[in-house]
Amino acid sequence: MTLAIVLAADAPAASLPTRSGEPLADRLADQLRRAGADKVRHVVDLDELAALADAATGPVLVTGADLVAHTAVLRHLATSPVGPTVALVLTDPPGEGRTAVREERGQVVGAGPPEALDGEATGVFGGALRVGVDDLPSLAAAARAVAAGVVPAGAPSAAAPAGPAVDRLFAGLTGLGTLTFAQRVRLLVAHRVADPSGLAAAEAAVAAVDEDRAELKLSVKERDDFFTTFFVSTWSPYVTKASAKLGLGPTAVTMISVAFAVAAAVLFGTGGRLALVAGAVLLYLGFVLDCVDGQLARYTRHFSAWGGWLDTMADRAKEYVVYAGLGYGATQAGFRYGWALAIAAITLQTVRHMTDTWYGVLHDEAARRPKAVGTSGGGIGDKLNAASNRVQADTGSVSYWLKRTVVFPIGERWALIAITVALFGPLVSLYAVLAWGVLAFAYTGALRTLRARWMWVPVLDTVDATLHRDDGPLARVLPVLRPVGPLTLAVGAALGPAALLVAALLTRDGAGVEGLRWAVPAALLVLLAAGLGAGAAHNGPLDWLVPAALRAGEYLFAIAVGVVGGVPPWLIFGYVFVLTLHHYDLTARLEKRQSAPPLHGVTLGWEGRSVLLALAAIVGFAGIGMATLGTYLLVVFVGSVALAWVVLPARAARASVGLVGAGGRSPG
Repeated sequence: MTLAIVLAADAPAASLPTRSGEPLADRLADQLRRAGADKVRHVVDLDELAALADAATGPVLVTGADLVAHTAVLRHLATSPVGPTVALVLTDPPGEGRTAVREERGQVVGAGPPEALDGEATGVFGGALRVGVDDLPSLAAAARAVAAGVVPAGAPSAAAPAGPAVDRLFAGLTGLGTLTFAQRVRLLVAHRVADPSGLAAAEAAVAAVDEDRAELKLSVKERDDFFTTFFVSTWSPYVTKASAKLGLGPTAVTMISVAFAVAAAVLFGTGGRLALVAGAVLLYLGFVLDCVDGQLARYTRHFSAWGGWLDTMADRAKEYVVYAGLGYGATQAGFRYGWALAIAAITLQTVRHMTDTWYGVLHDEAARRPKAVGTSGGGIGDKLNAASNRVQADTGSVSYWLKRTVVFPIGERWALIAITVALFGPLVSLYAVLAWGVLAFAYTGALRTLRARWMWVPVLDTVDATLHRDDGPLARVLPVLRPVGPLTLAVGAALGPAALLVAALLTRDGAGVEGLRWAVPAALLVLLAAGLGAGAAHNGPLDWLVPAALRAGEYLFAIAVGVVGGVPPWLIFGYVFVLTLHHYDLTARLEKRQSAPPLHGVTLGWEGRSVLLALAAIVGFAGIGMATLGTYLLVVFVGSVALAWVVLPARAARASVGLVGAGGRSPG
């Protein structure tokens, strides 16, 4: 249940009559109900607000009584998926006593009087915020502290004595270290008013905007990549509108997108110019629908943890199924190494995604701890960071689009595949994807390494490193080699499988490859050396690369075992594909600070899976071993999905109903 609180303390505008004749505070209350609040309370005392926060069992919306805005602005705040606690941030000039805001990467990292932010303010608090359940104790504590005239630790010293109560409350909440995300207003209208003339001007601005049309435009991401911006988003909102009218949900659109991608992959494998062109068209349309599902979720405000997880998993599965179609098509066209190129593409892209994930976490941690940035004295990392920020701010410039395109985002990947396969065929398409992917990986890797060394912000020491590494039972009992460091061990461990794979590829005759079977234990021992860093502190400036290095080591070892053991290339691809499902499932949850998949404990860990593959190769059953282990992991993945999204939620719902029926309070 969502509780909304209209805080009228220190808000003379609360009683101003609106165009409809009702007081502004009453109209706000009605808007909050239409925005999704189950209960609305008017509060004139911060101690009363604290008591309501203590008793709340769901998220709480808090607004000042001086806000004039479209109802959609409040609905977007109430349903924002960016985080549990979100604050409305405006670009208006700060009024007297208003709280200024400094944000980085969408996170509020400072709040207080403009002068307290040393001219680094990026906006002004909009007088409304949504507080997640876990942050309600902090909300209550901030309310009581501000009511008593006490400045919460970390808040600017000038935050408590002056200004509207909602501003002082927000500054106090930020001072307590609450992670708060910024909700910006685009196309719609939101203003805080202090007198009748300001109210009239704000109401006129609200009336001048078509709310539904603005919401449809807002369904498109504000900043997207070049291909998506100019070749998809120019017309995808019409599909979004039609989907909403037909009653299609985001999940249904995602499933249709998957069907299009699978059909495209089949056509790529079939071969023939007409089939390749038709596949390219289906691939493009599938990507359009891939954009539409997110736009539809934003337009209808239908967000869910399941939808976010499904979108992430579907994106990766679609792309890798297309790689499989290209690999099969190239092989059928007479190229011996078609599947090898597909395996290389799926491995490269997965390792890239793992570095993207943890570099994003690194930046988020740096934003939360801005004082840690630049402690090394600047240098090239400092200059790169400043240059990157300038380019990102110059939206629409050539440098801005080049920077967004060179990293080879998903829109550009799908466009490249569609164009090259239609014009030249699957083989050229795979070569193109690999070439651009390698260049993008080198570019982003070099720049991120320099910037990360400058920031020097530990990431993996703030979470369960064992879980993020995907360690199994064996890695947990290995001794710890602390002086070397976990990243050095992980990178070094990947070199053994890489060497074995290179040797196997260079050995053309079957007898020679068979002779390498006894090199598998040596490569395994080198790989297992990464486990010596499992218990060490992951607090180095580059230790965010450890998960990606471990993924690379495990994938390379599996591929090498497959080549040495004479496993069919399509089976090697299938096994790596199942591994990616497992790792993306893990990453998709941990990015949102959720718990691990329910059956994660029986996935054996990267080292356990590698040991089993090595044993199968040594006894001469590499193919059977890979097929069996891959099937086992797939069954575990499906079972984990069923448990996480069907069985456990249904069990929790039944338990909640039982509590209510027994007279207990619903957990809300």
